[in-house]
Amino acid sequence: MKINIKRDSVVEYEVQMQDKTLLEVLNEIKSNQDPSLAYSSGCRSSVCGSCAVRVNGREVLSCSYHVKDGDLVEPLNNTPILRDLVVDMDKAYSFNTKAKAWQSLPVDNVSLSIDNQKINELQSDCILCGSCYSVCPVYAVNSEFLGPFSLTRVWRYVSDKREANPKEKIDAIQANGVWDCTLCNECTLVCPQEISSKADIEKLRAKSSVFGYMDPSFSSFGSSFGDGSPIF
Repeated sequence: MKINIKRDSVVEYEVQMQDKTLLEVLNEIKSNQDPSLAYSSGCRSSVCGSCAVRVNGREVLSCSYHVKDGDLVEPLNNTPILRDLVVDMDKAYSFNTKAKAWQSLPVDNVSLSIDNQKINELQSDCILCGSCYSVCPVYAVNSEFLGPFSLTRVWRYVSDKREANPKEKIDAIQANGVWDCTLCNECTLVCPQEISSKADIEKLRAKSSVFGYMDPSFSSFGSSFGDGSPIF
């Protein structure tokens, strides 16, 4: 079986392996053919997210994707390449800080029901693999866009009954945030945890409206027609 890996150029390797994960194949190549090959891995259980790459133009986790003959393996898009399949995710991770994607001091004596816990149960499963940033068309052209997983994490805390200051988080995601997303849904399609950042962003837009925000693109329409009659 042949596998192609994008390094400085595309390099073809041949391995005698069938029905193996990409990570197993990469380990075989590094151990027995090319020790210079660089890639990331961690838990080997689809939990840590560190082994995300692109195969045939689609984001996958190396530890769960099963290799097929002729596959083309590339590093994630929209991130600096450190070497071969290893990318620098520091900038994407920094958006969690800009978006205040953490739990503020909780309100005293607040208990959660089962229903309360289910509201953001799925969002809590994000493994920060970066697949959503790799596929995001907005992040591709605007490197300051807060991006899918940071906005999903904001919704995870804004929707938490124990969150003491949801408005602070909503304030933080107005610029390069919820209104910049095109709602293309590509992030949802590649998420290994099946989290819909698109849906979370739509809910954050609704929450933003509650706090008096609106899509800034509407501000360019003015307040009246040419005859002076109101638009709304």
